[in-house]
Amino acid sequence: MYEAVNGRFPPVDGSVTVVPELAPGRECSFGFTGHAVVATALPPAEVHARKVDGFGPTVLPDFLRWLAGPAGEVHVTDVTLFARGTGGDRLPERPDLADHPRVRFALGFRDDVRVFGDERGLVTLSRGLAGRPELSIEAAPEGQGRGWGRSLMVDALSLAPDGEPVFAAVSPGNARSLRMFLALGFTPIGSETVVLPARVRS
Repeated sequence: MYEAVNGRFPPVDGSVTVVPELAPGRECSFGFTGHAVVATALPPAEVHARKVDGFGPTVLPDFLRWLAGPAGEVHVTDVTLFARGTGGDRLPERPDLADHPRVRFALGFRDDVRVFGDERGLVTLSRGLAGRPELSIEAAPEGQGRGWGRSLMVDALSLAPDGEPVFAAVSPGNARSLRMFLALGFTPIGSETVVLPARVRS
């Protein structure tokens, strides 16, 4: 993932690379252009036996359900983007917002979650897939259409050290949010689907 940030992408050859699970009970199917990476506790031979390639099948429902197992969880497929931090810590930390729904969601999937914000809304900064620094934001309802989300994200980038990559995962259907991230210079590098497996092993 960090190699992709620096412009070094996997070969566009349709292959699937299998790597160990991200953390116990946390797996992922990650799609680049013409190449897929599956992070799982399953043996690579079992994944390759599914006859999937790197041109899309690793994010199809049948494969993801197989990966998760009958009782596992398959989460939405997100666009993965990155930008560079600007440094300066321009947002105050807000531990009083720890019970906000967006924060509770982040706590369920990410590590070292910290909360920042002001009257424009809140920002979470956490450790996401493979320990990467990850931002998410939620603008206050009264700021919708008034540019609060964009200005909040500009300040959110100050929470990451100057020049260091910071990531975001955005649902493709959340067009308003995706347009904002792109307008602020975030660059898409692929897609990701988080899987929380629950398998019955013979």
